[in-house]
Amino acid sequence: MNYAIEIENFSYKYPDGTEALKDINLVIEPGERVALIGPNGAGKSTLFLAISGFVNPSGPASRRGRIHINGIEVVRKNLKKIRCLLGCVLQNPDEQLFMPTLFDDVAFGPLNMGLEADEVVRRAQQALKTVGLAQMAHRAPHHLSAGQKRSAAIATILSMSPKIITMDEPDSDLDPRSRNNLLELLRHLEQTLVLATCNMNFAARLCGRAVLIDGGQIIADGEAAQVMGDSKLMLEHGLETPTVPFA
Repeated sequence: MNYAIEIENFSYKYPDGTEALKDINLVIEPGERVALIGPNGAGKSTLFLAISGFVNPSGPASRRGRIHINGIEVVRKNLKKIRCLLGCVLQNPDEQLFMPTLFDDVAFGPLNMGLEADEVVRRAQQALKTVGLAQMAHRAPHHLSAGQKRSAAIATILSMSPKIITMDEPDSDLDPRSRNNLLELLRHLEQTLVLATCNMNFAARLCGRAVLIDGGQIIADGEAAQVMGDSKLMLEHGLETPTVPFA
């Protein structure tokens, strides 16, 4: 069985020479829910971009090491396959919602996969049902609330049937009710889930594993309760200890 995500000795430098990621080694099993935690600027978002093949996937001068998604190496020639396996939910849902209606947004991915029209409609309807927005299919996305936009962005990924979903700060700008609704939605997804967050309570309620990254390096990796429950470790890296029960 292939790992969902396998990263081996991966390093990456920005164009100005700054080393953003340093010797990252990480293995994530299918079906895991993993919180990638760390302060702002730690390298979380850059690591997500690398996993998705958005950071110079064929440029050896700026990167070294390897990343595999479900056994397929993240290099330029494989990006189409990679992006069918892995869906990225961006921090700002408005960047994923750009069509006239919500249905159009959710159908956009399947259409670009070359699927038949009936299958596109089926996938879009099912994805909207999964996130609880089936009754809003023909509304304009900019009329949705912040929580509804977040769910809609997830639907645009679910319609492509990925095996893995990454999410960057998924609960930002959400009120408590919307945050709880999002948690319930994510708990019922079958996909491997990796989320980058600075909200330790959100991570603790959802994820069984935590990976702490700071300065572009993995500092700690283990059970969420062990990593995030270490108050000294969390304080050293500018993070708060969760105040809620762990998942």
